[in-house]
Amino acid sequence: MYRKFAALLQQHNVTAYRVSKDTGIPANTFTDWKNGRSVPKTDKLKKLADYFGKPIEYFLE
Repeated sequence: MYRKFAALLQQHNVTAYRVSKDTGIPANTFTDWKNGRSVPKTDKLKKLADYFGKPIEYFLE
């Protein structure tokens, strides 16, 4: 899932910090996902999907 998130950051030319500020998801949450310390919950995936204009299923595939 994090790879898809990282790809969207590049495609949209935004930083994880910017996404954090815009969505309210703490920046350290993205770091935890990247390092495998936690997995995304559905509510956060929905926020990311809406932010990037993707269906939530994009992250679940």
